[in-house]
Amino acid sequence: MTVLGVISDTHGLLRPEAMDALRGSAHILHAGDIGAPEILDELRQIAPVTAVRGNVDRDSWARDIAATEVFQLGGVSIYMLHILGELDLKPEASGFGAVVYGHSHVPKMETKNGVRYFNPGSAGPRRFKLPVTVGKLIVEGAVVRGEIVRLNV
Repeated sequence: MTVLGVISDTHGLLRPEAMDALRGSAHILHAGDIGAPEILDELRQIAPVTAVRGNVDRDSWARDIAATEVFQLGGVSIYMLHILGELDLKPEASGFGAVVYGHSHVPKMETKNGVRYFNPGSAGPRRFKLPVTVGKLIVEGAVVRGEIVRLNV
């Protein structure tokens, strides 16, 4: 069993509560709208990080961050992007076990055609009355389970 920490939409704010919730992760996936390069540096203090560029990540520091990534863990492939509506492939046909995305600030977890779709919600500045959350993906063999973690902020 491997635990992946999943975070999105930090918008330059990495809360101590988010750091605490991600501790113990073998790897951290950041689904975009990072907001500042220091966010990734801080997350790397916990575990290695794979990140995608979000629509607000436009400054020069973000140029080398790809819009999409494929994270491989054993026999499971995870496709990462920021805006789900920009998904331009069929994850089930491409052999992905999960799709990780952000952008909406709304935590969501569902399975479609055998693929786990996972949005950890927003860990950055509170937006409207939405909860502040991060997520965890638990990978056991070829099975990917998800968990949304609500932060007490």
